[in-house]
Amino acid sequence: MLAPCLTSPVRHHPPAEAVASQVSTTLTEQGGECADHSFVAAWLRCDNDAGLYPTTPWERMASILIIDDRPEDLAALKSALGAQHRLQAAASLQEALQVTAGDPGPDLILLDATIVAIDHGQFPGRLLRGATGGSTPVIVISAREGGDDEQAWLEQGADDYLPRPLRPAIVAARVRIQLELQAARARLLDQNRNLAAEVARQMADNLMIQDVSIRALARLAEVRDPETGDHLRRTQGYVRTLAEKLSTHPRFAAFLTAGNIELLGKSAPLHDIGKVGIRDEILLKAGRLTAEEREIMKAHSLLGFQAIQQAEQDGEQPLDFLRMAREITRWHHEKWDGSGYPDGLAGDAIPIAARLMALADVYDALIAERVYKRAFPVEQAGQIIREGRGSHFDPDIVDAFVAREADFIAIAKEHAKAKQPVADEGAATDAPAREPDGRP
Repeated sequence: MLAPCLTSPVRHHPPAEAVASQVSTTLTEQGGECADHSFVAAWLRCDNDAGLYPTTPWERMASILIIDDRPEDLAALKSALGAQHRLQAAASLQEALQVTAGDPGPDLILLDATIVAIDHGQFPGRLLRGATGGSTPVIVISAREGGDDEQAWLEQGADDYLPRPLRPAIVAARVRIQLELQAARARLLDQNRNLAAEVARQMADNLMIQDVSIRALARLAEVRDPETGDHLRRTQGYVRTLAEKLSTHPRFAAFLTAGNIELLGKSAPLHDIGKVGIRDEILLKAGRLTAEEREIMKAHSLLGFQAIQQAEQDGEQPLDFLRMAREITRWHHEKWDGSGYPDGLAGDAIPIAARLMALADVYDALIAERVYKRAFPVEQAGQIIREGRGSHFDPDIVDAFVAREADFIAIAKEHAKAKQPVADEGAATDAPAREPDGRP
């Protein structure tokens, strides 16, 4: 009498109903004894790779299910395996369900070929191969002396094959090999999962550090100019809005991937970081800037660029968000017609990220109240943006602004101070603010 199976480690099993339905149908068509697909589904649910196989077969007794009704086979298998493993016996597939009821499934199956009334094309071992490539090992015992059907069974998914008559030493060796392979696969899968989890954790930490660093750098400019904080949040929202709208446009789709849009959102707040290098008497001046002061103010784009470039050089490896921040910082005051600064770039020579920021920056400078000017109403600001189509701004980016202007107004309201304008206001302005810095 074979010993009953003890409780095995808990495993998670993949759905098997579809497989079971096909197997049950085949059993019925070929006169098999089991047509209940729920039974077959339960029996097939023995995937071990989905959970951790805690030890090797030498550290614990494996659970082996023997589906065989021949007394001489059972005796030989007990002699070969009984001392090292927990054995369960079933004379049919139906009995196999009853024997293993409530258990998570065996570690290995020894299957008499004559028991399974299905053709080789429907062999469960092949059907059970899942996305991880693993399943409970199945060793088929030949139906006849000599075992001339070995190749057919192996081709259809059997993990191994035992010819008759059964020899205990050969049986023990074949079973040991399959259990060790199964344990190795499970351990490798577990290690891969642990590695993936660790990589994900480290990436999350790096992204958090990156975000904190960006906010800290952007705050430097805000400390120098209290009005800059809301400006950074608004322009960040504007840039995301434009990028999302243009992500399917033929001219922009290749660049405006989901990943680059995320980088744009992170990099945008750094566009005015160079203002930390501008003297307060110029940065916070309430009146008009002189020609000399304007040139000093313009230098903020190069100062920011140089700071980010130095950060890149100090890093151990390139960072995409710094590359994009560098482009935005240096070139967000360039104009489509080439009349901008600092390099006089024109058209597509201006990086896309900088072109997006150019419009966002000007729009916000227009609607914001500063120490040197009152705010433009959003209707007038929108009209000025339209007038800059093809001269100051990329025409397609202006078209995207027009399509999403309502979103711009909503973002402006969300991050507005008490004196900021709303869409229906018609406040007068004291001076024009056509430049990105709001200077005449």
